[in-house]
Amino acid sequence: MTLNISGITVEVSRKKIKNMHLHVKPPDGRVTVSAPMRMSNAAIERFVRSKADWIREKVAKFENQQPPSGYITGEKLRVWGKVYDLLVENGSKNIIVLTENTAVLTVKPGNTIAQRERVVREWYRGMLKAETTRLLPEWEKITGLKSSGWQTKIMKTRWGTCNTATGKIWLNVLLAAKPPECLEYVLLHELVHLAEPNHGATFKALMDSFMPHWREVRKALNDRS
Repeated sequence: MTLNISGITVEVSRKKIKNMHLHVKPPDGRVTVSAPMRMSNAAIERFVRSKADWIREKVAKFENQQPPSGYITGEKLRVWGKVYDLLVENGSKNIIVLTENTAVLTVKPGNTIAQRERVVREWYRGMLKAETTRLLPEWEKITGLKSSGWQTKIMKTRWGTCNTATGKIWLNVLLAAKPPECLEYVLLHELVHLAEPNHGATFKALMDSFMPHWREVRKALNDRS
């Protein structure tokens, strides 16, 4: 179950425990709460609100660990898990072309860092949409679970999310930088939430049945190296 409390997205799982446990997890500051089975949502919300300042401080630290890119020549650009040397050139239109080991980013003269970033992210979005269009029907067929639709956006602390009430899936545009199997893991993860909203034993058993090595893929997804 996912709750939005004081502007903080919190993943809540109920377990056979006596006390609540709150975690802000690396590498992206994902907030999780483990709560006793019979504890009410209202009690969980009160607990999270009492820790809101501490949570925001922790999340900010994770967000600041990754140095911002200037999208300049000499930096690295990851595309589906492969690292390319970035070469920035001026031209008449904004475009990215991959060679064997180089990503050539051509941008209009006078561009800013924000504009270069936008070009890269929209390029990522296009690749992510193409792969999702191909892969999601396959995973829907494998699982027997079907989303009502999907969209992409930039998310600071999540790779994907699913609205279990509407069946809609959201995917982080930056998944296009990760190995392809990471996208498959996220698609499966969100589809399974249509059957099991929480991250408890039932959820894990379903994940195990469809992708036995999902824990290793999740680790690769969250690797910042």
